[in-house]
Amino acid sequence: MTNDQWNCKSINELLKAIENSKISLETIIDSFYSRIEQCDPDIQAWQHLISKKEYLNQYYSNEDFYKNSVLKGLPFAVKDVIDTAGIETRMGSKIHDNRVPSMDAAVVIAIKKAGGILMGKTVTTEFAFFKSGKTQNPHDPKRTPGGSSSGSAAAIAAFMTPFALGTQTAASVIRPAAYCGCVAYVASHAEFSLRNIQPLAQSLDSLGMFSNDFFDLILMRRIIQLRSDLQAKQNVKENLRIGVYSGDQLGEIEPEMQHAIKGFMSRVQRESITFVYLPEDIDIKALADHHYKIMAFEVARNLQYEFHTGLMDEYITELIHAGLNMAHADYLQHLQSVEKIKTDYVNWMNKASIDFTIAPAAPGIAPLGLEKTGQPFMSRPWQVMGLPVTTFPMAHQQNMPLGIQLVGKFHQDDELLEYSDYLYKEHSDYLYKLSQSKG
Repeated sequence: MTNDQWNCKSINELLKAIENSKISLETIIDSFYSRIEQCDPDIQAWQHLISKKEYLNQYYSNEDFYKNSVLKGLPFAVKDVIDTAGIETRMGSKIHDNRVPSMDAAVVIAIKKAGGILMGKTVTTEFAFFKSGKTQNPHDPKRTPGGSSSGSAAAIAAFMTPFALGTQTAASVIRPAAYCGCVAYVASHAEFSLRNIQPLAQSLDSLGMFSNDFFDLILMRRIIQLRSDLQAKQNVKENLRIGVYSGDQLGEIEPEMQHAIKGFMSRVQRESITFVYLPEDIDIKALADHHYKIMAFEVARNLQYEFHTGLMDEYITELIHAGLNMAHADYLQHLQSVEKIKTDYVNWMNKASIDFTIAPAAPGIAPLGLEKTGQPFMSRPWQVMGLPVTTFPMAHQQNMPLGIQLVGKFHQDDELLEYSDYLYKEHSDYLYKLSQSKG
């Protein structure tokens, strides 16, 4: 196997190769940095990248620790809203140029203690909202990579790192993963510590993860939670009952996405899996509206300092004005309305014995243009309910990925990830591989 193929392997595959003495950590790192040198001048996924020399110096300065650790010194990346000691966290804004935290975020500490080495910071949109960063889509530089975790999604899809952290307040993980063609997971609300992750809207913010393999996400999730059971159970139950939400209440779903969802359902249904459509009396559209109002209110109070500098872009400034003009009583009413609809949704799932719900991850393929990051409406309802969500590419159109999302039950993230791994590996029709097309 040549060096430039190791960067396409999963974390679990790399760990097995290291443990079986088939490959050295340095050879693996050479492969990742060669890939970055090859494609990042075009994709521009990295906000800050440590040099290969610095990376290897860190490894060899504590080699015994890394050799005996869970992750063996393998690399990871984090979105530039997550604090990293000694490395700038700019939140995609010139307002925070030269802001260098003295302490890592709790999630970063957990990965480092397990033997991961931070490779660098990935590009985010400004304050994890709508203003695009410099990152381009790995499949087509004329199309958006999505946002706000654009750099993390692009770095994973281009095989520049095996794992990356992101955050989601609206669609900031699911949408870029769907547009770039990798697998991703957004945790149930409050599933992880968000200490030293810069907040946008506290009722909505969740940690997200990107990889090219769900087993990697299962492993990394458990590492961050400081768990001792690090491996998946691999015991997906038979006769699943899957809820279906078409998304057309929220906005226009493109024909190729509709066709891809139907094709996926047709493939899956061969295994006696039952699909049940979400009842129309559960007001999913209202959830999207409540999400926007809650986000506006909380962002306006979290970003007061930045707002008063007058240096924020028009998108987030408009959102903050909307939040400042909202009465506290109205904000509380939006929160209460969400709880009522969430109760209706959970009751339906329980009554119909639904294991999880599927829906389009985005309206279609990544749209042309880099000025905007695409429509977020397909993620807003699930995010405002605080539910865990995964996505994977299920098909492709015009050599671009089409992503499906799976919505799980609150704090049943383990089960959702194992369902997702099974469906992705057994029933995804997504054959396009960036590593093959670009070498």
